Amino acid sequence: MIPFNAPPIVGTEIDYMQSAMGSGKLCGDGGFTRRCQQWMEQHFHSAKALLTPSCTASLEMAALLLDIQPGDEVIMPSYTFVSTANAFVLRGAKIVFVDIRPDTMNIDETCIEAAITDKTRAIVPVHYAGVACEMDTIMDIARRHNLFVVEDAAQGVMSTYKGRALGTIGHIGCFSFHETKNYTAGGEGGATLINDRALVERAEIIREKGTNRSQFFRGQVDKYTWRDIGSSYLMADLQAAYLWAQLEAADRINQQRLALWQTYYDALLPLARAGRITLPTIPADCGHNAHMFYIKLRDEADRRALIAFLKEAEILAVFHYIPLHASPAGEKFGEFHGEDRYTTVESERLLRLPLFYNLAPVNQRTVISTLLSYFY
Repeated sequence: MIPFNAPPIVGTEIDYMQSAMGSGKLCGDGGFTRRCQQWMEQHFHSAKALLTPSCTASLEMAALLLDIQPGDEVIMPSYTFVSTANAFVLRGAKIVFVDIRPDTMNIDETCIEAAITDKTRAIVPVHYAGVACEMDTIMDIARRHNLFVVEDAAQGVMSTYKGRALGTIGHIGCFSFHETKNYTAGGEGGATLINDRALVERAEIIREKGTNRSQFFRGQVDKYTWRDIGSSYLMADLQAAYLWAQLEAADRINQQRLALWQTYYDALLPLARAGRITLPTIPADCGHNAHMFYIKLRDEADRRALIAFLKEAEILAVFHYIPLHASPAGEKFGEFHGEDRYTTVESERLLRLPLFYNLAPVNQRTVISTLLSYFY
């Protein structure tokens, strides 16, 4: 079976994890955590990067940091993972879903402004497949309406928009280092990027259970106390050691994934030109990270038939994201503003192909040849 995904392994993970084990510091904010955070701050030009147990935790931390209250409204696309919405629902917010663009599957920036009310507090753009949302427009809307922007950049590590790293454009950015992502912290993991310096001090407090423990360890205070609401949003240093191995090889992993992505694109372009499938669109201002390669079929029935055909050939291809507004919780905690022109119909067409760092060329050729045999 050719799997849909396999966690990236570069070869130095065990050595670094053993080093962490020998350091006597396995919990959060050890040496490897500091290395990873400094690497992200330097490479992505964020005011502060803080490792977390997951992107879900990062989003929850963002909701706390922005002091989201019951009755507040948060605008986001319906085509996203449940964590994007859950983080704000946990604070009592109402989720306002808007439509997506069919070219990138990202939030349609032209639908946002009409969804704003006097209760709106934040916009949460989701950079699907590591391809940037139209951030200039979104940030302009946020400025004019005095709103926060939280970038869900779970899939966007190493991607850019007009030369700026995804996750560093909004007030807060959230990364994922889950095993399905380009870089992993040994299975789970995330990071919160604080780009508004006015939020840094409180972000550290919220991440450390509501205490000023980080300041204590830096010698800035002689004891730490409970200062605010918060939770345990620290990644274990053992996981950070695994992540450090991946970040050291970040450029190599990125280039390998981009090469695999381009191989798919080139091989399947004749099918797209013949009108049999639709290929991903990468806008000119976006530098993507080849987080995934997807195709769009004619409709849901066509997709179902292709999945079965690939499975028969022992190839696992998957789809995801049943639009949140159509789910029981989505109906309970949110509403869709405007017309659902693309969210549902485009989500039913999309199919993700196997793409991961250690995907063997021979296996990718098998996927391609099997796909071509389905259509021809």
